[in-house]
Amino acid sequence: MPSDGRANRMDAEHGAAVQGEVAAFLGDPATHGGAAVERFETHAALVFVAGERAYKVKRAVRYPYLDFSTLDLRRAACEKELALNRRTAPTLYLAVEPIVRTADGGLRIGGEGAAVEWVLVMRAFAQSGLFDRLAQEHALTPALLTALVDEIKAFHAGADAIGRAALSRGGASGMQATAGENDEDLAARPDLFPPEAARRLSRAAAAAIRALAPLLEDRWDRGLVRRCHGDLHLRNICLVDGRPTLFDAVEFNDAIACIDVFYDLAFLLMDLDRRGLRAEANLVLNRYLQDSDDLAVLAALPLFLSVRAAVRAKVAASAERTQSDDATRAALRAEALDYFAAAQAYLAPPPARLVAVGGFSGSGKSTLARRIAPFVGAVPGAVVLRSDTVRKALFGVEELSPLPEKAYRPEVSAKVYGSLLARARVALQAGHGVVLDAVYAKPAERETAEALAREMGVPFAGFWLDGQVGLLAQRTAARRGDASDATPAVVRRQAGSDLGSLTWHRLDAAQSADDVAAAALRRLAIAA
Repeated sequence: MPSDGRANRMDAEHGAAVQGEVAAFLGDPATHGGAAVERFETHAALVFVAGERAYKVKRAVRYPYLDFSTLDLRRAACEKELALNRRTAPTLYLAVEPIVRTADGGLRIGGEGAAVEWVLVMRAFAQSGLFDRLAQEHALTPALLTALVDEIKAFHAGADAIGRAALSRGGASGMQATAGENDEDLAARPDLFPPEAARRLSRAAAAAIRALAPLLEDRWDRGLVRRCHGDLHLRNICLVDGRPTLFDAVEFNDAIACIDVFYDLAFLLMDLDRRGLRAEANLVLNRYLQDSDDLAVLAALPLFLSVRAAVRAKVAASAERTQSDDATRAALRAEALDYFAAAQAYLAPPPARLVAVGGFSGSGKSTLARRIAPFVGAVPGAVVLRSDTVRKALFGVEELSPLPEKAYRPEVSAKVYGSLLARARVALQAGHGVVLDAVYAKPAERETAEALAREMGVPFAGFWLDGQVGLLAQRTAARRGDASDATPAVVRRQAGSDLGSLTWHRLDAAQSADDVAAAALRRLAIAA
């Protein structure tokens, strides 16, 4: 009778031999009626794409964070992956099938017989629809990103909440566990990550976790630790039937996927930021938080981004060791160092500041707010608080649904401006930048914004967009698909307002959006 260790080695050798045969079978066009086959490999899976189908086989491997070493474990992993990913991609994930030995000694997908392997059958999709490809091609449009965030928000809202008794990485203890693993793995590569820098990162992350512990625990108590995606970056998002679709959620380790929903989102924000897509990351952040009363979570964003970047640093470092090609190794080393530097930088964010943008309807306030927000405060830029969307939320309607005239009475507008300030206060307390976007025609309204900055001890800058009534009326008449209900008549009525003393920086609304944004950033002493 072989020892357990010898038996494990024999099982592994047998599994490797069978998987080699399975790989040859799935990679053979004859298996798929002559269709050409594309093969993709990761450290834990083999994927074969033929025609309209993709076949994913788990490698017979065991790592500290996953175990696919036996046939039963691989079958269970396939079935779990199918179930979890049908939450977001039901038309993509089709079935789990056995690969069986035929009477003549060959292999077949499905049918009667003893299974020698298990395969996850998926609908194939065009690689050009992967969001990392779209990012490379500068094709991540605002409309596409908005649709993506709406998918993520709906997914997070419907995900199962995780109690404290379950295996998870929720709360302060969960973040400490993940950060601790990062510390160990980074310290194990002193040839790549300078030891003193790694120790500083470890101390900074630990200090952030201690400071944020009450917030993180409160979020767990409020049910915001959920069964999330766990690996939410651009390469795990694709277009299916023209719709942004999340796929390849983590099935192999519950702790990695059972996390704070905002930590789940942070991977996407970090991925966009590291690709130089700060404006896109800012759009994602603002869309996710729109209509949310959860702005206090912004205090945790630097930590979440840092931990995500450190994870990517150690993964790149691990992949670098397996490469034989010098150019590939050099690229992975550079990637690991870039993520390592980012992990340090995220934990040292710039101070918060408050910016307000005012002007009559059609002057380009919202465009300017969106253009400057990515450059204000911590990554990925300021929260934009817009009076039009706050007003719609106050009345419980969708942002594109028109409101009746009574919704614009002075007493209602006072509530809207009060809500803007209340939300801004929470974000500023969290250490995050804020851009306020409203008409601000009344001196008292402008003064309350400035007073908030003084109260919070943050720098303030106010911008007023000047424009001729005819131009602004023309713009409002042409506007489509926007939260504003303003009409040319509203513009003419606003133009009769007594602005009082205007101390905010005045910008020419007749200029191009690029020129107006550049002028504002110069005033803020920020280089775009």
